[in-house]
Amino acid sequence: MRIVYYGGSVEFFTVVFALFLALTALGLWRRNIMWGAVRVLEGFANGIGRFFAWAGLVMVLQQIVIVFLQRIFRVSEISFGPMGMAFTKDLSWWSEELKLYNAMIVALCVTYTFVQGGHVRVDLVYSAVSYRTKRIIDMAGSLIFMMPVAVLTWMYAWYFLWRHLITPKPSASDTLDKLMLKARAVRWNVETIGFSPSGFNAYFVFKILLLAYCGLVFLQAIAFFYRSYLELVEGEPSEGKYLDKDTLGAGEEAYEGTH
Repeated sequence: MRIVYYGGSVEFFTVVFALFLALTALGLWRRNIMWGAVRVLEGFANGIGRFFAWAGLVMVLQQIVIVFLQRIFRVSEISFGPMGMAFTKDLSWWSEELKLYNAMIVALCVTYTFVQGGHVRVDLVYSAVSYRTKRIIDMAGSLIFMMPVAVLTWMYAWYFLWRHLITPKPSASDTLDKLMLKARAVRWNVETIGFSPSGFNAYFVFKILLLAYCGLVFLQAIAFFYRSYLELVEGEPSEGKYLDKDTLGAGEEAYEGTH
């Protein structure tokens, strides 16, 4: 119950914000520290995104297997047993579980897409302003939009998760003392309700992914703010400095150029 309370508390936000201010102060003192933070945070976003992007391939392959087993071999269930531990579920369970891969891509590849510049942008004003104005807009956007939205979503998602994992159900308005009183009767009550009787029933995982999404967006907001500030201070030559962007191969570039 202490974890439940402090995970969505003002105290937790205060600690995170204090660490952000401390790191920012060090970065203002020595720019190489701020550049190091940018490289670490963007590298973390790229690493997570590149790994979980493979969920798209797994999703396609699993869908193909399901279609073949269902339409051709008339199989009603699939048993998956690594290391002798059998995990058997109805075919409809595996079909509905495909949504989990899509959720992984959305939640865990969001900052990777942002770093790579693959997100959708509407540059009606942004594209027409000067280099320095763009950096100022980026700094303001990370502080005014990205961080607050990530924090607010985290606060709602945190209790949304725990209300489907334990009983008695905690509330965002509960004080620590009240939660400690509830702790005497606390027990696991993991949500296992599916949309169909034999369908996918681990929807609490989606709530965990929502928290991961908020954490990644908040960290990327810090990295984006630091990068925008450093590019503003150091000028246009520093634009894209240390940016680890994926590139197409020679053959793929030629294909893209002809289409």
